Amino acid sequence: MIKEFRLPDLGEGLTESEIVAWKVAVGDTVTLNQIIAEVETAKAVVELPSPFAGVVAALHEQPGTVVEVGKPIVSFEVEGDDGGPDGGSGGGSADAPAKREPNLVGYGAVLENSGRPARRARSFAAATAPVPATVTAAAPALAPVAERVEAAPVVPPAAPVSVPAVREAGRAETLPGPESEERPRSTPPVRKLAKDLGVDLAQVTGTGEFGLITRDDVRDFVGGGDLPVAPRDLAGLPVQAPAAAQGERETRSPIKGVRKFTAAAMVSSAFTAPHVTEFLTIDVTPTMELLAKLKASRAFAGYKLTPLTLVSKAVLIALKNHPTLNTRWDEASQHIVQYNYVNLGIAAATPRGLTVPNIKDADRKSLLELSTALTELTDTARAGKTAPADLSGGTISITNIGVFGIDAGTPILNPGEAAILALGAVRKMPWEYQDAVALRQVMTLSLSFDHRLVDGEQGSRFLQDLGAMLSDPGMALAMV
Repeated sequence: MIKEFRLPDLGEGLTESEIVAWKVAVGDTVTLNQIIAEVETAKAVVELPSPFAGVVAALHEQPGTVVEVGKPIVSFEVEGDDGGPDGGSGGGSADAPAKREPNLVGYGAVLENSGRPARRARSFAAATAPVPATVTAAAPALAPVAERVEAAPVVPPAAPVSVPAVREAGRAETLPGPESEERPRSTPPVRKLAKDLGVDLAQVTGTGEFGLITRDDVRDFVGGGDLPVAPRDLAGLPVQAPAAAQGERETRSPIKGVRKFTAAAMVSSAFTAPHVTEFLTIDVTPTMELLAKLKASRAFAGYKLTPLTLVSKAVLIALKNHPTLNTRWDEASQHIVQYNYVNLGIAAATPRGLTVPNIKDADRKSLLELSTALTELTDTARAGKTAPADLSGGTISITNIGVFGIDAGTPILNPGEAAILALGAVRKMPWEYQDAVALRQVMTLSLSFDHRLVDGEQGSRFLQDLGAMLSDPGMALAMV
């Protein structure tokens, strides 16, 4: 029987995701929990495990397509029969709403008939290369799938075909019978590029798999085949090139993913919470000397210790005496929420944009545990593998702008948090030390806070205590 897998609700109010890549193809046999796809939410790239064990019958969406939660993305041929026409995933009647299908990553939203026309099926032009016998044998069993799953196209497994055959197959796709001609196969970014360049895709020969029209095909058509190919980030996603292509006065790229989420969050924060930023420049030579001693200690062998590690620990200690910086303004209920725990957010610059994953219950961790958590957090974020749950629920954040050689800034609050601390670069500077001028290691701390929750005195005293611990780590003993 046929089982549909609908795009699950990945949590945190996300309503759509983009298919980044399929890890399986039609005809593949998959096991329960096997990774079948990577999808990009507004926060992270997430791996989707298979909720069924069976054979992939159809892939309903192409990579690069943004899909709404609850829409079918893949169908499986599984053993057994529960009497329903679609294997129980969509109910026993065509007019009944689709049932939720439980799986490991969420529940597909309940869909009702919206009255919108069903998607027209595409037919692929036959290639000159022979189709493997396994595909031919499976064809009769998979034929009814197209009738039951919104006439979704069954994409055959890749077969070795010649370039001329692929070009001919991709020239034009037509519907069976007297239907009108289907548009050439391409992705939304390629169609946008073609529109900007005034290119009719019906006249372009596709060189991608199964005749897919690529960016290079469009550029070749207008004589720009020698233009540089757009770079891709660590997750395999296109990144805007630093320089515009020759002949283009401006370059446009869609606002989506992390950039779209970050922009909305920052605008909301900037125009909701009244920001105040205070600065404190301190001598952190004792902290840097302590860091060197810890790195040389056998107890910390194999651990990655950085100035951020010690600053994070100092922030957690200072919060015990200044809890107002670990609060949230709840506008809906008109309450001030006091957190009795600390989920420490760490701003991370990744190829996909700025993310702020947080360390859960950081206040309960030792320095060794904090060091391990920071290392795992940053490595996971840079690899684009941060789970959506780790990007929400933060209570206070730290951003390390010093790694870029910046001394100070005015960081914007992460939505729902009362404060954020920016660490400046550690620089050797002439500094007053023991009634003389000496070359010392100096850092500037920039603290932004929500003035609805934190008064100027409270923010200043927190920054003062933090600076005292970093100037003399022994002071931490008096504040525990």
